[in-house]
Amino acid sequence: MHEQEERAPYDPMPHGPPEVGVGPWQGTWPTGEQWDPELLRDGDRRNVVDRYRYWTLDAIVADLDTRRHGFHVAIENWQHDFNIGTIVRTANAFLAAEVHIVGNRRWNRRGAMVTDRYQHVRHHPDAAALSAYLHSLPDHDGGPVRLLGIDNLPGSLHLETTQVPERVCFLFGQEGPGLSASAREVCDGTFSIAQFGSTRSINASSAAAIAMHSWVREYADLAGEDAWRG
Repeated sequence: MHEQEERAPYDPMPHGPPEVGVGPWQGTWPTGEQWDPELLRDGDRRNVVDRYRYWTLDAIVADLDTRRHGFHVAIENWQHDFNIGTIVRTANAFLAAEVHIVGNRRWNRRGAMVTDRYQHVRHHPDAAALSAYLHSLPDHDGGPVRLLGIDNLPGSLHLETTQVPERVCFLFGQEGPGLSASAREVCDGTFSIAQFGSTRSINASSAAAIAMHSWVREYADLAGEDAWRG
């Protein structure tokens, strides 16, 4: 047997389908404003669930907007943290109402895997501006949202034993330093995540996923098929 050459890290995995998505639509094209003629003609290789195959971007966002959850996610962006993209991708998976970038407007999008196109992303110059925006949301948009920081700080409540509000924004700091001092000042409270090993903290994107999933377990409707998509 010949030895296999070492694979580049970006090569497809040696198992499973060679490419994602579907090819050109076979047969008579469906009718409706949600369908994208170019995707029907050329195929849809996007990383979307089967429900949205061949749909236009605008149609997908409009459909998601009818079902978005009551939590928001915010990330401080002072060091162009590579975790931001991954947090945005997770926010899309759990259907966050909005994602907020605090600090630098430009952020590392690689980890988002273009899911930011399907997510409402807002920029705020600082945490105080974010807090003011969340606290002033009108009733027709669901009403005010509490801003809760996620960090292992003295006095933080335990995420595992405290019920998070339904209208909440989880704020995450940069990998390493955590929440900035200015962010701590405007938070309505902070939560910490239980840890049992020797490290001082877990990865920021992992912490974000845990916090979002805690909201999902508490408030999301898990009865329908929409919760288990492929």
